[in-house]
Amino acid sequence: MGHADAPLQGPTGAARLPQGYSQFVDDLRSFVDAFEAFAGHLASVQLQPLLLALLMHFLRLTARVRGWQNIVRAAYPALEVPFRSMFLAYWAGVGVNAITPARGGDLVKLYISKHRVHGTTYPTLGSTLVVETLFDFFLASSLLLVALQLGLLPGIPDLPSIPAFDWSFAVEHPRLAAFVVSILAAGVILLVTWASRHVVAFKERVKLGFAILGDWRTYAQQVVSWQALSWVLRVATVFFFLRAFGVPATAETVLAVLVVGGLATTLPFTPGGAGTQQAVLVFALADWASRSAVLSFSVGMQVATAAMNVAIGFAAIALTLGTVRWREHVQRDRELNARAGDEPPDEEPAANGPRAGAPSRPAPRA
Repeated sequence: MGHADAPLQGPTGAARLPQGYSQFVDDLRSFVDAFEAFAGHLASVQLQPLLLALLMHFLRLTARVRGWQNIVRAAYPALEVPFRSMFLAYWAGVGVNAITPARGGDLVKLYISKHRVHGTTYPTLGSTLVVETLFDFFLASSLLLVALQLGLLPGIPDLPSIPAFDWSFAVEHPRLAAFVVSILAAGVILLVTWASRHVVAFKERVKLGFAILGDWRTYAQQVVSWQALSWVLRVATVFFFLRAFGVPATAETVLAVLVVGGLATTLPFTPGGAGTQQAVLVFALADWASRSAVLSFSVGMQVATAAMNVAIGFAAIALTLGTVRWREHVQRDRELNARAGDEPPDEEPAANGPRAGAPSRPAPRA
């Protein structure tokens, strides 16, 4: 049914633009077309499955908070790590990630969690976020292989014809893409090598964030279990969104949406992967629904989840910082610390507790 629709294509007769800019414009055009399709199908959206999908989405991310809390607890066993503080920090980051590219919300997570849980440091908290993604990376990679085997995703020859800036540019310029990736990888290796040799304290702080991996049984019970639950809720979220927008909710369609969403998150050049998801899902779900129905579903799911993420995320920022202008708060905090002559914020506490010789500060209540 979907193959009868007109294929995605750029405008004809237009002046040829530089390849990167042209693909980016096509990417945004895909999202605009999807939004128009969503508006046209808005009256036919089923409310009950939509509300259930949003509930599953909220529970999914909240389950991830518990897993992250346990990772931080393992890094700082002598500190109190309240669930409320981690909940606010995590959702604040989710809210910022919904409207900014390149996962800028992760910086918000680190800032709020450090200031809510006294005695923590940025390098350690940053490494806990890496630990939090390990299970996701393994499971998402497995789902990607399954989707490719089933033919649910476009192959390499098809990617250039799909107007998605995130992928097609790299496919059409493989040597340039490989060169850029190699430079970035070399830079990361050099940075890590330099830090491991010259910044012993930094290395120790980063190592703390991986403490829970020292006991695989604890990691499985306190982290993997919550993240597995979050994936079950993620499947339920996609299932109810498909039902809400009238797209067949089968094992194949759910798997395709999960894999495409994961890839768009891995390459966050646009907020929430806007444009990329719409373009690839039209290909992946062509045998189950029309192009307009797929576009309506894709952008509808993005708009609904982004609205919830922003609402809860910025409410969390307002509760913790007293303002939603978090950048100004960070700058003001730095200026106050400089005037007061405070020690650097990344000072590592002695024995996972308050700094030696410094008065301890009580941890905030949950």
